[in-house]
Amino acid sequence: MARTLIAFFSRADENYFGGAMRYVKVGNTEIAAGLTKELIDADLFKIEMRDPYSPVYLTCIDEAKKDLRDNARPELDSYLDSIEGYDTVVLGYPNYWGTVPMVVATFLERYDFSGKTILPFCTNEGSGMGSSERDIRKYAKGAEVRKGLAITGSRAADSKDAIMKWLTANEMM
Repeated sequence: MARTLIAFFSRADENYFGGAMRYVKVGNTEIAAGLTKELIDADLFKIEMRDPYSPVYLTCIDEAKKDLRDNARPELDSYLDSIEGYDTVVLGYPNYWGTVPMVVATFLERYDFSGKTILPFCTNEGSGMGSSERDIRKYAKGAEVRKGLAITGSRAADSKDAIMKWLTANEMM
């Protein structure tokens, strides 16, 4: 088993791209996770909701806001047996309401991150990392959470150089 895991939550369907809605088959975070996988030796795990958010963007963001307000922990469709064999987790997610989607909190709270390093990256259309790094520290107790990488979602397919620079700065390459 590789010593690095790329775990990510991504949403396809209708998405927001710099002022307009557009339907996509592959979410921006999944695109960035795939580029990361091309650059480093790692296992890949897609965090998927058992009951996914609506494919309609405005409905989805309302659902995500309600989950955040309620401090909900949506169930995952599947779970890893363990993360014990990993030293580093590259964690990808879209920025929902200034932080990680609550399904990412579900993932983080399920496992023991003591002594592990988390490298977070998020896709967004201008909101950056928000409070997600601080929140990840809260959900993944014992982990060293390093400075994250904010990727403009509508330019995720062109983010390979930025990802490479970030991974190099974190001694992953």
